[in-house]
Amino acid sequence: MDTLYSIMETVLPFPWIQYDFMKNALLAIVIITPLFGILGTMIVNNKMAFFSDALGHSALTGVSIGAILGIVDTNLTLLVFGILFALLLNKIKRRKTVSTDTVISVFSSLSMAIGLVILSRGGNFSKYSGLLVGDILSISIQEIGTLVIIFIITLIFWFFGFNKLHAAGVNESLARSKKINCNFMEDCFSVIIAVIVMFSIKWVGILIINALLILPAAASRNFASNMREYHLFSIIISLFSGITGLIISYFVGTATGPTIVIIAAFLFFITLFFRSILNHKG
Repeated sequence: MDTLYSIMETVLPFPWIQYDFMKNALLAIVIITPLFGILGTMIVNNKMAFFSDALGHSALTGVSIGAILGIVDTNLTLLVFGILFALLLNKIKRRKTVSTDTVISVFSSLSMAIGLVILSRGGNFSKYSGLLVGDILSISIQEIGTLVIIFIITLIFWFFGFNKLHAAGVNESLARSKKINCNFMEDCFSVIIAVIVMFSIKWVGILIINALLILPAAASRNFASNMREYHLFSIIISLFSGITGLIISYFVGTATGPTIVIIAAFLFFITLFFRSILNHKG
C-alpha cells in the first residue's frame, strides 16, 4: 500500500494528496463511482430507481437491528437485512395486487420509520446521524479491499448477466420465450444492488445514495447513441463527479457525498440542455 501511495503522490503532485485519508477517499471513489455508473444504467433500464431508493432508506432498520442485538460493527446486519428486504420486495411486487411504486414506497417509508423510532429512543439518534450524508474520508484500507471484491463480482455479473437482465426489462414475455429465468436474474441483480447500497451507506449517505446511482446514468442517456456509449459515458460521468466532488469538498469544507451529487446533477442538466438543442435542430 505504501508503494501505491507513493505512486499517487508522484502522479498527483497536489498538496491535498499528501494526507492518507484523502488517498483512501480517492481510491474508494475510483472504485465506488464506476460501480454506481455500471449499476445505474441497469437500474434506469429496468425502471428500478424507486427500488434502490427504498434500499437506501431501509438501511436505518438494518442499523437499528444491529443496535438491538448489541453488534458494534453493523455491516453484517446491514447486508443481511438489505438482501432480505430486496428479495421480499421482489416477491411482493410479483403478486401484482398493487402497483410496484406503491409497494416500494410503503416498504421504504415503513422501514425508515422503524429505524428512526428504534435509533431515536432515549435521544441517541445523534450518533447515527452521520449515516444520512456519509463520510467517505473515514474509509479504511480493509474496507477498500472489500470494495474491490464487490467491484469484481459486479463486473462478472454485468458481463454474463446484462443481456439477460436487459431482455427481461425490455420484454419479459419475450425473455421467457428465450428460456431466460427473469425472476432469478432480477433477484440476483437486486441482491447485488442491496450489497453495494448497504456496504456504501456509511460513506455515501442514506439521503443521497440513490442520486449517485441514477444521475450519471440519466445524464449519459441524454446523449449516448447506443448501449456501449450509454455504459461508458455513465462510468465517466460518475467517476468525474466523484473525483471533482472530493476535491471541491476538501477545499470548500463541505460534505463529500452531497458535493458529488451537485456535480452529477449539474452534468445531467448540461446534457439535457444540449439534447434539447439537438432535438430542436433535428
